[in-house]
Amino acid sequence: MDERGSSLSLARRAYASRDWPTAVTNFDAADSADFSADDLAAYADAVWWVGRIEDKLRLGAAACDAFEAAARPAEAAMTAFSLGVCHLARGEDEQARGWLGRAGRLVEGLPEGPVHGHLMLFTEVEGNLRAGRPAAALDAARRGQDIGRRYEDAGLLALGVQSEGRALIQSGHIADGLPLIDAAMVSVQSGRIDPFLSGVLYCHTVAACHRIADVRRMVRWTDLTEQWLATLPAAVFFEGLCAVHRAQLRLLRGEWDEAERSALRIANDFDRYRVDYAAEAWYVVAEVRRLRGDARAADAYDEAHARGRDPQPGRALLRSQQGDAAGAATSVRSALAAAGDDPLRRAPVCAAAVDIALSAGRLEEAAAAASELAATAATCATSGLEAMACAARGAVLLAEGRADEALPVLRDACRRWHELGAEYDAARTCVRLADAYRALGDGVSAAAELDRAHAVFDQLGAFRPRPEPPDGLTRRECEVLALVADGRSNRDIAETLVISDRTVARHLTNIFHKIGVISRTQAARYAFDHRVTASR
Repeated sequence: MDERGSSLSLARRAYASRDWPTAVTNFDAADSADFSADDLAAYADAVWWVGRIEDKLRLGAAACDAFEAAARPAEAAMTAFSLGVCHLARGEDEQARGWLGRAGRLVEGLPEGPVHGHLMLFTEVEGNLRAGRPAAALDAARRGQDIGRRYEDAGLLALGVQSEGRALIQSGHIADGLPLIDAAMVSVQSGRIDPFLSGVLYCHTVAACHRIADVRRMVRWTDLTEQWLATLPAAVFFEGLCAVHRAQLRLLRGEWDEAERSALRIANDFDRYRVDYAAEAWYVVAEVRRLRGDARAADAYDEAHARGRDPQPGRALLRSQQGDAAGAATSVRSALAAAGDDPLRRAPVCAAAVDIALSAGRLEEAAAAASELAATAATCATSGLEAMACAARGAVLLAEGRADEALPVLRDACRRWHELGAEYDAARTCVRLADAYRALGDGVSAAAELDRAHAVFDQLGAFRPRPEPPDGLTRRECEVLALVADGRSNRDIAETLVISDRTVARHLTNIFHKIGVISRTQAARYAFDHRVTASR
């Protein structure tokens, strides 16, 4: 056997063991004249795993032709179907329709087999789900499972089970649908399913979890999928919308640098052929920048908007952060109107509406948004919605002066955020917990919660608005009061602030009068309770 013949043998063995880089190296070195239809299909699959997408499309087309020439229409149809899915993922709708149409023609007149099930799941399930017809999708999903069982096709069966779960979720039967999603992903973990189909299952799973804010499931299956992929000798991870969802997870977990980097890469890579993915990626970039107080956040929201993504509720939260309370309130109200009647689309807007209304002192609006969010969380019962609803309810109770009722609710919200790995959201809840403890006279607990929150904010580089001084104190008087609380003498304060002792004494007289105290000890206590510190 010559060297090129040996390369083909090595390529076949490497592909069989899922060592795609080695398979590609040897396929590249082999004589293409010796390739069978199966070799071309294997070569096409292997190059996809190492990121050579154009080669995947070229070789897949050649494999389809070779299967058809060899009178193997089922294999040709499956290859054409795979090419249609790849083109669709790239936003190349015309090519996708062409290949899917070819697949349909190739199976005409053939006895029913797995390829019929795959085509049906894709055309009838995906089409009906996109069109908002979950009942029709559910029927197709169950028929696809029947074909998978009859032909003992583990991949088709798993796709059918997951499709049934997604259809149930879309029809509102979330508690019935989620176990089916899990069952399909368990099949992926078992290693019994083709790796490409495993990637499809993961992408559908993470998208379904994102839609219903099931953060716990989203995190768990993403972590397990990354562990599985780490066992495969290939350089490619699944891209597209599931990559955007992974960036969203990084945002939630406080991995802001990586979230922004990965989202910018996605925005650049997909801007040519999947503008919708690029738009979602730009929204992630905007959120990172808003949370950090980066002035470029507005531009990133504009980039998302220019690509068709509603920039709400982030843009409304940005306006609130910038001090435009009226503009933020108007924006979030219009965002709720734009969300229509879909409770899942409205949920994140309601969460933002609570914060914006509380910042503007509009307690009735905040309470209404929190009540709607609670109703959605009660119906859907997913981890993310429950955490959002709990935090919103606690914030409203606190603003209404019901600190004793707010405290256990905020504690529960904090626990929920921690369990989801959402450190920033947990820290924000800690700030409200501190306010609740302070209202109940527990200054020590309040200080502990604030220290915990500020440590997270410092670690993340989170934006923190400069609070207005309490009780009419000036900025300079706050500086003097903070130093008094630190145990400094008048002379120490004068030296630190580069003012005279007499000026310090005058400031103290004004401070004591404004805050209603008669001693330095009482003033120090006031400073502690009102968070008047040297770093304020």
